[in-house]
Amino acid sequence: MDDDAKESAKKKDKKPIPEEKTSVRTHEVQVAGKSLRYVVTASTSHLRGGDDDEPRASVFSVAYVLENGDASRPVTFCFNGGPGSSSVWLHLGMLGPRRAAFPDPNHPPPPPYLLEDNDASILDVSDLVFIDPVGTGYSRALGGGKAEEYQGVQGDLASVADFIRLWTTRNLRWNSPKFVLGESYGGTRAAALAPVLQNAGMMLSGVILVSPALDFSTLDFFPANDLPYALYLPSYAAIAAYHRALPEAPTDLSAFLAEVRELTIAEYLPALTRGASLPDAKRKTLAKELHRVTGLSPEWLEKSGLRVESSRFCKELLRARGLTIGRLDARFVGHDADAQSSDAQTDPSFSAPYGPYAALMNDYVRRDLGWEDDRSYEILSLKVNEAWKWDLPKGRPFGYPNVVGDLRGAMLQNPHLEVLFANGLYDLATPFFASEHAARHLGHEPHLRANIRETYYDAGHMMYLHTPSRTQLRADLAALYSK
Repeated sequence: MDDDAKESAKKKDKKPIPEEKTSVRTHEVQVAGKSLRYVVTASTSHLRGGDDDEPRASVFSVAYVLENGDASRPVTFCFNGGPGSSSVWLHLGMLGPRRAAFPDPNHPPPPPYLLEDNDASILDVSDLVFIDPVGTGYSRALGGGKAEEYQGVQGDLASVADFIRLWTTRNLRWNSPKFVLGESYGGTRAAALAPVLQNAGMMLSGVILVSPALDFSTLDFFPANDLPYALYLPSYAAIAAYHRALPEAPTDLSAFLAEVRELTIAEYLPALTRGASLPDAKRKTLAKELHRVTGLSPEWLEKSGLRVESSRFCKELLRARGLTIGRLDARFVGHDADAQSSDAQTDPSFSAPYGPYAALMNDYVRRDLGWEDDRSYEILSLKVNEAWKWDLPKGRPFGYPNVVGDLRGAMLQNPHLEVLFANGLYDLATPFFASEHAARHLGHEPHLRANIRETYYDAGHMMYLHTPSRTQLRADLAALYSK
């Protein structure tokens, strides 16, 4: 086959590229006692690449811009994680002007579900852009682009950075204060984005990390990896206290958790590192201490080698009550089909909000935003998640993904960069002590330490489901933006 024929065959294989679409509406909302009129724009944006500079992906976004605002207002780029999640959780749960009304921490009643004004939105202090990475929401690969190009750490990072550059350019916001806000794996993305954007000349004012995953060695329960067993212990203690599963209930949760942190660093982690060389007497003593702070029986702890995986904790803590606790938010409880299994089989804290958020988002984009699309809005793509390539940067051929160094580099490059860690006490997906571990390893420089804030909430991974936590989180964010 000659070159012309090959080129013709390639063109035939390419699917037709749809035009970019935009839907614009104007609405009003009450936030912090003020009436705000805003323009909401739902749109698709083409990302170009390859030798022909043709569209290779279409990214769906929803932007909220205050009416009659100007470029001096901050703009915040928001995304969830997964990998494979759309931005629906932050959009309709925490930041946007409309919020899913949800009976936390219980399973919701049957539909219809309710969408209400979100008085905890931060639209009064920042314009908001919600981004659905390729493979989520309505974002898809196009033309010669392949889905697998975006299903990995580096490809995802490059595409989201390219979208932010494109949106900023088209909306004349290069000179606005800019923030990136990511939840869970979105925190991974946000931390890694900071140096990428700043190296492209886009200096950031802040990086906001909601229940972030930054160093994956702290989250993977692998036989030779002692770190997660230790860093999860304070979360286990907080959760056991919440469910009144401790031998003696603490009178002061903050003081109790400070004690558990010290126990972890001074005794538990050193004991784990000793492995089989730990003396039997010390093992028994430590099992009793762990029983005191987790509620798990000393016998079970000894049989488990003093190592408690999160999925087993979810199953074991309330086994006597016939209940399983949530991984994303341990305040939620449910039932497994197999009550005798050693690990939790379901996560009630995911199944409870999933239906309402899926229904409300699919309705909201069509009814309120005027978006016409027969495709289903991809709330959470397991296909993307399962295909994810955990590729590491050049120079790091081994180990776990870890973006703490990326964020540290961005903070050293930009001494004005503020970083906020928002942590849920009852989160077993990204425990708060692992977040603290990452924060402590950003560096010891005084000016850098002064730019790091850590906040805590009496809820889980999606702390905004909990009304008092949502109110507190809004106040913490408003304080960050005012600075």
